[in-house]
Amino acid sequence: MEKRSGWTAFWMILPTILVISIIAFFPLFKTFYDSFYSFGLRPGIERKFVGLQNYFRLFQDTRFIMALKNTIFFTVVSVALETILGVLIAIVVHQRFALRGIVRAAMLVPWAIPTAISSQMWRWMFHDQFGIMSRLWEKLGIIDPGTPILGTPGLAMWAIIFVDVWKTTPFMALLILAGLQVIPEDIYEAARIDGAGTIQRFFRITLPLITPTIGVALIFRTLDALRVFDVVYIMTRGAVNTETLAVYNRHVLMDRAFTGAWFGYGSAISVFIFVLISIFAILYIKSLKLRLD
Repeated sequence: MEKRSGWTAFWMILPTILVISIIAFFPLFKTFYDSFYSFGLRPGIERKFVGLQNYFRLFQDTRFIMALKNTIFFTVVSVALETILGVLIAIVVHQRFALRGIVRAAMLVPWAIPTAISSQMWRWMFHDQFGIMSRLWEKLGIIDPGTPILGTPGLAMWAIIFVDVWKTTPFMALLILAGLQVIPEDIYEAARIDGAGTIQRFFRITLPLITPTIGVALIFRTLDALRVFDVVYIMTRGAVNTETLAVYNRHVLMDRAFTGAWFGYGSAISVFIFVLISIFAILYIKSLKLRLD
């Protein structure tokens, strides 16, 4: 009877498995397969098997190396800031105070705005002639009057990180807040009776108990940051040393696709991004001892 029920369940989920295989796994396999060939989309370009040659070319491509450095820098700085701010905000909104519900709803507004719209909005706010953020940074003495923030190497990347932190910190705070809300209040009461202060309660109780939640949030944000594209492309188009791997990959696969045998090389960049994201995910899961079952 159980065997018959098992086969019934298998045939019922088979269509779902087939759809997921076609939508998710086939493009992944095709990209991996194409990365071993040299070819382009322009008619007349011969498709040739080149083995691992496209992968060896990656580390001889100075533009790819710079994009990799920019991606790692963006990921480390933005995710670190979002995690620290997310924990602080989650702790604040977890407390009881007047209008707490309104504050919780308001802090989600930046996250709810589509990235394309918020990026364009911030691009105007960083405009060197009439952008309000440019005027503010001038008043604070961060930049000289008339400095084009999005056209200056160094400043442009920090402006992009600023926008990403503004937009995504509410997402981190929301996840961490969910972790805080499942901690039993009895534990804090017992700690108070034993004489534990606020800082001791945070490091001995709160932080250890929300570590799995922070780990999950870190995985989500890191995977998203490693393939960052829209905010960079809209604000700077990857100029002034802000190009990330995803922006460079788009350039190779779209702008160069019909100019020569670049499509296999672009597929190799896509596979590299996939492997890089997988490595970060495994490191997080192993180091934080997360159980995903």
